Amino acid sequence: MKMRPGSQTGFLLCGKEWIDGEALEVRSPWDQGLVGRVTIATRADARNAVNHAAASLRRTRALPRWKRREILEAVAAALLDQKDRFLQLMVAEAGKPLRLARLEVDRAVLTFKTAAEEAVRLGGETIPLDLTQGNEGRWGVVQRFPVGPVLGITPFNFPLNLAAHKVAPAIAAGCPFILKPAPQTPFTALALGELIVKAGWPEDALAVLTLSNDDTAWLAEKEDRVKMVSFTGSAKVGWELKAHCGRKRVVLELGGNAALIVHGDWPNLDEAAARTAHAAFAYAGQSCISVQRVFVDRAVFQTFVWKVVDCAAKLPTGNPAGEATEVGPLISRSDAERVEAWIAEAVDAGAKLVSGGERTGSLIAPAILTGTKPGMKVRDEEVFGPVVCIEPYEDFEQALAEVNHSKYGLQAGLLTRDAGRILTAYRELEVGALIVGDTPAWRVDPMPYGGVKDSGLGREGLCWAIEEMTELRMLVMNGIG
Repeated sequence: MKMRPGSQTGFLLCGKEWIDGEALEVRSPWDQGLVGRVTIATRADARNAVNHAAASLRRTRALPRWKRREILEAVAAALLDQKDRFLQLMVAEAGKPLRLARLEVDRAVLTFKTAAEEAVRLGGETIPLDLTQGNEGRWGVVQRFPVGPVLGITPFNFPLNLAAHKVAPAIAAGCPFILKPAPQTPFTALALGELIVKAGWPEDALAVLTLSNDDTAWLAEKEDRVKMVSFTGSAKVGWELKAHCGRKRVVLELGGNAALIVHGDWPNLDEAAARTAHAAFAYAGQSCISVQRVFVDRAVFQTFVWKVVDCAAKLPTGNPAGEATEVGPLISRSDAERVEAWIAEAVDAGAKLVSGGERTGSLIAPAILTGTKPGMKVRDEEVFGPVVCIEPYEDFEQALAEVNHSKYGLQAGLLTRDAGRILTAYRELEVGALIVGDTPAWRVDPMPYGGVKDSGLGREGLCWAIEEMTELRMLVMNGIG
């Protein structure tokens, strides 16, 4: 599968590229130039993919653990070998700054390597059953088996690593899979699918389909042979999808408006401000754990705000192909216009725009707001743009309440040296993870990752995702051995 600028690429099914059909244009978020065209898969193609996936389950289930590990390690090696190719794809179709795209490839390599390790650790246990008279000689074995074909639906913002978080655990678990990438970023996922086939994964057990939203919903909700849906995206779409999936397993990694608490005992406000600016504005804030709300001890509030303003002003902004760029364009002009409108609404309602917020095409200058209140979209919703709200608090309990005053609960950050406050926050904050000593934007890929409330259901992170993609099965033996 060779992609040339402006050329048409097909979807991937049974190891083959299928080009015939209606095409979707993919354009650069930076300059709207044509990146390429991709063939749109139809419902018939989706049905065909499920036919092959279901038929391949017996083969993938029987793949020995060493073979699964070998395939995963081969994918990791190929990603390193073709790093420049993936960098170019992500910069072009996602508008991801080059240095952040480089980090994403490294993360995807770790994701596949970790899955390789987990593949050979996937085991079971022996259970004694001679617990009552008359059951002498009975014993049992519990092992995990693949749940069946998995549908992974991924967003545009991490087109490689979030796809890796769907397919790597599926390979480790022995599950056939169908990957549906975001329409803005299909080429990265298709290139990954090509590597997986070349690494030795059965061709029938893999499809990368560029489906319409309606056909994706049909595949997730109506096709009973798909046994699990793993979705990363907006809360609205994710929960609606789950409501119609019936008995299927569903894992949802949804949005957030991540909060950071900065207590007055934190010794290095310069470092805290720099980390906050980077976590709020890198990649134009297009991450579900991007820092959106910051609650600062009033004793250091003014000092901290102006340090963040200073750090934000120094962030290299502009063309994502630049080596130094941290703040690139939003994925589309319409998204930039939405963010611009939300900032204006907040200011009209009494918030103060301390710095930034100007829009040029799809680029928004890093925006810092104070005086925001619940009820404003920049506080209540997921902005998914380079916007941060910084507010003072009088006491620590108030800060915890402010963090919890949200329909989301993905990750939160806490900067304090006080062990008592740390333990209180760990106990009280309604989030999937509390990051102490750093911002909520911190993540290492093997850790359990997911949220509560509207932020999702279930956990990603390799061994946890493998558990989601497998089911326990017990074998009871009597009079043998």
